[in-house]
Amino acid sequence: MNSIRMRLLLSLLAMLALAALMMGALTYRSVLEETEALFDYQLRQMALSLRDQGEIAPNQAGVLTDEQLDFVVQIWTVDGRSIYASRRHPALPARALLGLADVDVNGQVWRTFSVATPSRVIQVAQPRQIRRRLAAAAALRGVAPLAVVAPLLALVIWWLAALTLKPLQRVAGDVRRRDAQSLAPLVAQGLPDEVATLVDALNVLLQRLSHSLDTQRAFVSDAAHELRSPLTALKLQLQMIRRAPDEAARSGALDALTAGIDRAVRLVEQLLLLARMEPGAPAPAMEALDLAEVVRQAVADTVPFALSRGIELELVAGDAVVVQGDGAALAILARNLVDNATRYSPRGSRVEVQVTKEEGGVPVLQVDDAGPGIPPDERGRVFDRFYRRPVDGEEGTGLGLAIVRGVADRHGAPVSLSDSPLGGLRVTVRFEGPLQR
Repeated sequence: MNSIRMRLLLSLLAMLALAALMMGALTYRSVLEETEALFDYQLRQMALSLRDQGEIAPNQAGVLTDEQLDFVVQIWTVDGRSIYASRRHPALPARALLGLADVDVNGQVWRTFSVATPSRVIQVAQPRQIRRRLAAAAALRGVAPLAVVAPLLALVIWWLAALTLKPLQRVAGDVRRRDAQSLAPLVAQGLPDEVATLVDALNVLLQRLSHSLDTQRAFVSDAAHELRSPLTALKLQLQMIRRAPDEAARSGALDALTAGIDRAVRLVEQLLLLARMEPGAPAPAMEALDLAEVVRQAVADTVPFALSRGIELELVAGDAVVVQGDGAALAILARNLVDNATRYSPRGSRVEVQVTKEEGGVPVLQVDDAGPGIPPDERGRVFDRFYRRPVDGEEGTGLGLAIVRGVADRHGAPVSLSDSPLGGLRVTVRFEGPLQR
């Protein structure tokens, strides 16, 4: 049973039933005690009313001899001789105990009250069984209203539960009527605080989902736009191969086609890498890694390209620098930084890569190049996807630093850009926080 309404109703009804039973029991006991006290009071008043009478009047004696009257009056002289009995009874008490008393005569219990005068003893008796029956009847009449009120209260509780949960049903209906494209916030006005809190949380989720979908749509749109140009270039280069007048022209067109394919492959690879960094992508596996070893492998992968440009790659890494993270993603980050530094540095220059620990044991990856650098006013924009700065002789995809930022963010590592002592750009990645999931 997962219905809040049913749980609420059953809980309230159970509490109502328990309360009714407790109140009924207490009321029954209270009325029973009060009725017993009232019967004792009647016994006492009847005996005391006969105490000062010289004799019982005929009309009063006739009333006392009524068979329907459950009281029995007996009068004795001081020497024990019976001088009066209101009516004959097979099991009447034969002696008087002054005051209130319970007397057992032949298995029948009598409740008696006796009072003595200088000349006689007066006793009024009543069967205990009759007293209990009358008292129980009076107690049940006292409890009877609860039997009528309890069902009415149950109906009121049912109605109040439905009324209380109506705002929640309204919110559920609003959500149910929406389609997959409707991500507008839910209306929270006029809702109870508990439901309003849930609606506010849903609105935050809808806002995040809307932002995520907008990001995905922008990513797909940008990717389609970026892929259109290299694919168009490949198509033109293929036409040039077909129209080549001689073998030399055909060979040049084939080289251009190969370079275009390489650029398209690189673009697709970077798009796939960037997609892995999107919000909602599976969280990377976290493990202890030697950052120096990861960077060393990235530098080794870039050495052939650096040699082709006559660039000297220098790696400064001492002892193991342990970080918690995803090895494949950190390798992509390091390779992108080293590749960008090599790609945008002038031929014959130098690129320095350092893996160190700052004070406090914070692992730091730092890459310096001798390229054109990035002006301070553009350093915030270069992390945007597909943003390219005009650089002579180099065509980039505009995704390298976006991928670096994505990997760094998932590892709780801020990325900063500054001027390098080599004359170009310095990129610093500090692994300050835990891996983000």
